[in-house]
Amino acid sequence: MLSIGVDIGGTKIAAGVVDEEGSIIAATTRSTPATEPELIEAGVADAVAELRVEHDVVGVGVGAAGFVAADRRTVRFAANLAWRQRPLAEELEKLVGLPVVVENDANAAGWAEYRFGAARDADQMLMLTVGTGLGGALVLDGTLLRGAGGFAGEVAHMTAVPDGQWCGCGRRGCLEQYTSGTALVRTAKRRASSGDPLMGPLVAAAGGDRKAIDGPLITRLAQEGDAGSVELLAELGTWLGLGTASIAALLDPGIIVLGGGVAEAGELLLAPAREAFEKNVTARLHRDQPQWAIASMGNRAGIVGAADLAR
Repeated sequence: MLSIGVDIGGTKIAAGVVDEEGSIIAATTRSTPATEPELIEAGVADAVAELRVEHDVVGVGVGAAGFVAADRRTVRFAANLAWRQRPLAEELEKLVGLPVVVENDANAAGWAEYRFGAARDADQMLMLTVGTGLGGALVLDGTLLRGAGGFAGEVAHMTAVPDGQWCGCGRRGCLEQYTSGTALVRTAKRRASSGDPLMGPLVAAAGGDRKAIDGPLITRLAQEGDAGSVELLAELGTWLGLGTASIAALLDPGIIVLGGGVAEAGELLLAPAREAFEKNVTARLHRDQPQWAIASMGNRAGIVGAADLAR
C-alpha cells in the first residue's frame, strides 16, 4: 500500500511516494510561492499528479510548517507561509481527488524517526529539530501527541529565561532563542564583535567578515577541533539539556532524538546536551536516564512521516 508524503517548506515543496517500510520510491519537487495559498496548493496538486502517473496511492499526507489543528485538516497559522485558518486538507482534496491529512512538519519528521528511524524501538520519544528554529515532536505509548487544539510539542516556546531574548512569537525568553541555529550564529557574531580571541579562527574562516559566519561553518570548524566553535556548540547543547530536563519532568521520554541541520555536529552537540540533562533532571539519582540519539532519516523524514500518517 503506497501513499504520498509532501513536505512544504518556505522555498520548496518536496513530495514522494512512500511504501509501508518507509522507503521513498519516487520523488519530485516544486518551488513554494509562499505568499499565495492557492499557488502553494496548486504546486502540491501538480506534484501529486506527477507521482500518481505511475503509482497507485491511497492518500496524501502533508507536513506543513505551522500550527495545525488537532483534526489534521486546518492550518491555523504559519509564520513563513500565507496560511491563516486555512482549510488545507479540504482545498487539496478538491484538487487531488484523494484523502488528505495535514500535520505539523516537525510532527511528521518525528513520526518518521519513531516508525522507521532512530526511535523505532522506543515507546516514548521526544524529538527536537535544531535548525533555523527549534521544532518538537512527542510520541507517548505509540501515539503522536497533538493536544486539544493541535499545538502540543511546541517546545520552542517554553520560557527558558524570563525577560530574555525577544522571540518571533512576540514573547521573551523562549527556549528557541537559545537552542536554534539562529541563536548559535547570533552568539558567534556577538562574541566576534566584542573581540573575543576564541572567535578569531572562525572570523578568519569567514574571510575576515564576521557577518559571513553561519552554522555550517561553525560545525565544520568544531569538527576540525577549533576551541571557540566547540565552545559555541557546547553552550547550545547545554541549553538543550536544560530544556529537555524540564520536558522530562512532565513526560519522561525513553529516547531523545536530535535532528535538524545543527544536529549534524553529532557528539559535539549531543554530549553537552546529555551532560546538562543528567545534572538537571528531577530525581536524577533514582530514574533511568533516556537514550540520546541523532536523527537518522535526514531530509527524507518529513515526506516519510507525512505519508505514513496518511496511510
